[in-house]
Amino acid sequence: MASVEIQGLTKTFGTVTAVDNLSFEVRNGEIYGLLGPNGAGKTTTLKILMGLLDPDSGRVRVMGVDSLAKPVEVKSLVGYVPEETVLYESLTPRELFEFIASVREISESVANKRVSEIAKALDFTEYMEKMIVTLSSGNKQKCLLMAALVHRPKLLILDEPFSGLDARVVRILKDAIQIHVDTGGSVLLSTHIMEVAQSLCDRVGIIDEGNLVAEGTLEELRTQAKQEGATLEQIFLKLTEQVDEVTEGVDALREAFSG
Repeated sequence: MASVEIQGLTKTFGTVTAVDNLSFEVRNGEIYGLLGPNGAGKTTTLKILMGLLDPDSGRVRVMGVDSLAKPVEVKSLVGYVPEETVLYESLTPRELFEFIASVREISESVANKRVSEIAKALDFTEYMEKMIVTLSSGNKQKCLLMAALVHRPKLLILDEPFSGLDARVVRILKDAIQIHVDTGGSVLLSTHIMEVAQSLCDRVGIIDEGNLVAEGTLEELRTQAKQEGATLEQIFLKLTEQVDEVTEGVDALREAFSG
């Protein structure tokens, strides 16, 4: 049984097709990266998985559970970090995690132990009693990840988790994601940071205009793109047909700065 199964997923907004007959799966115990240009359909796909959007058609299953028919059960299996930083900023992190634990019916003693362990691992302990509104963007992102991990989910769904973070925080979050997988979990994440995807993901799926244009390990993608030794960024630009646009942009910059 795969952690995530998506078959024939389609979602439109008016005349715009955000996701177009998309199919892929996330295997148990792997980190799967969903890559694509802005507007490719990544966030829409993740929101459908979480039951936050209804698709026009298609089948979506998480740990064998139909996300469309049983969205509440799916939420109990998943830890979700959205692209937008959505937190109760009038609370402290400790108060937030206590609230989440009560909603998820986790005992106070168990929740406190888990939160303390995760806070220590993420170098977050000193911020537990501070108001969330006062935290840096990096610490807010840690807070979101901790909130997603409190109930020990089998699957993490992370939408652009590294956006705007410094190298130190990125490394801590990467380590936390790897530890989650090493202890039996699976991860589906979207990111624009190709270096992170290349170093972290077991497989990636590249989507463009709602379609899956390529999928596989780095070596498999190199074969599909016919680019031996290429980086994930080079493969991504070729498969999403953006190489010419990048070249034109660089040439325009050279001309602008040479005058």
